[in-house]
Amino acid sequence: MPRLPITAAVLAAIVLGAPGCSRNRDIPLQLAPSRTTSIGVNSYLWRAAIDTVSFAPLLQADSNGGVIVTDWYANPRSPGERVKLTVAILDQDLRADALRVAASRQVLQNGVWVAAPVTAATVQKLEDIILTRARDLRRTAVGG
Repeated sequence: MPRLPITAAVLAAIVLGAPGCSRNRDIPLQLAPSRTTSIGVNSYLWRAAIDTVSFAPLLQADSNGGVIVTDWYANPRSPGERVKLTVAILDQDLRADALRVAASRQVLQNGVWVAAPVTAATVQKLEDIILTRARDLRRTAVGG
């Protein structure tokens, strides 16, 4: 049974050495290239999504579930039209397929809000803006 004393010695070295490692200030504190785990979803995508939809009032922002829902927003230059956005972050990785944006649009007709189509290009543009912002945040965070 020579393995037991060797294993015990290795474990003791790890346990006794671990507290000293936490005081080592020379260890770089960089974030992982594409994944962060302090919240339920990728924090770069989360922050970028919050920044991007911040023009509209938020109804829900659940960082663990990765869902952001805005209230209806009407541009002051176009008061007869309003939009509502839902952003879903689906993964902890910073990838294009980890993001989904859905938009609802209404127009005012005879004093009543009526559903109107949203072009796919509009949703795609919002996703592109969020992804670009997330990549910029990541580049800044890792110093490159």
